[in-house]
Amino acid sequence: MPYVGFGLAVATVAAVLVMARTRLAVVRIWGVSMTPTLQPGDRVLLIRRNGSRVRTGQIVVFQGIMRDTWSRDGLPSPARELWTVKRVAAVAGEPVPAAMAESPGAVVPPGQLVVLGDGLLSRDSRDWGYLPADRVLGIVVRKLKPGDETVPAGGGAPFTISRNV
Repeated sequence: MPYVGFGLAVATVAAVLVMARTRLAVVRIWGVSMTPTLQPGDRVLLIRRNGSRVRTGQIVVFQGIMRDTWSRDGLPSPARELWTVKRVAAVAGEPVPAAMAESPGAVVPPGQLVVLGDGLLSRDSRDWGYLPADRVLGIVVRKLKPGDETVPAGGGAPFTISRNV
């Protein structure tokens, strides 16, 4: 009988690890657009979350714009992409922030987000418009302490690189 309990414990641990690998990722920051909140070299833990479930004020990690267009393909593995990190300034149905308002009273369209960098030097929704919510990989849940390597990363890599432009 003791082997049954041990087997159940091993199965539970394995299930938790698999879930963590598919729901969590660690991203390393390498730009200045989110300073002072995030500095180059910082690592953040993110939980994968659909962009339609984010809220204003959260920091999101998303697939960046390429050649002035958004990809329509599925999101790649966290380890296989350079990701962009910004703060959500408005979600669908909320007023467009004054920093990018096209006309007074405009609201963010369905399926779209407005994202802005915290720093003075940032390429964000002011430059490329709305972020399609389906490009969001997840939300940042905490900044990791230096040397904290205990958090499982997505895609089997120790971390993914994020551009923060």
